[in-house]
Amino acid sequence: MQKAVISRLGEYEIRTCEKEDIPPVIEINMRTLPEHYSDYFYYEILSEHPDTFLVAELRGVLVGYIMCRIEYGFSQLKRLSLARKGHVVSVAVEEEHRGKGIGTALIQAAHAEMAKKTATECYLEVRVSNKPAISLYERLGYKVTSRVDAYYRDGEGALVMAAKVER
Repeated sequence: MQKAVISRLGEYEIRTCEKEDIPPVIEINMRTLPEHYSDYFYYEILSEHPDTFLVAELRGVLVGYIMCRIEYGFSQLKRLSLARKGHVVSVAVEEEHRGKGIGTALIQAAHAEMAKKTATECYLEVRVSNKPAISLYERLGYKVTSRVDAYYRDGEGALVMAAKVER
């Protein structure tokens, strides 16, 4: 079966995640991030938000992913306003594939899919110590909107960052 390619970056393809991609996505998460989710959580996000769960693939091998959902609630960008917004739950790229624009391509593709779902903004949480990720998000138009102390299981705080989703 032909998989739905959303965009290309050189030899890399960005496409929607399929059920059979979940085990390699979990492996990427385990190798690259300190936060881990139950296997069920990945399948639940894929089932409920299949258009905003994307993977990066190089010659048939997954090298990264972005797992997002669409929510409705208080805006991260406009005070006391409600918004339909994307939430980047997790994004990761294998170490040897970093610095090649894959993270940027995943986020941009996710934003495009969020816009199709009428989201007007997107937010995420990032470790305060993760300077490379914070720099990437800032280059993509994200701004820090708040800080949550002891957000992560190990006690580290998180920055909440948000950006407009362009239609």
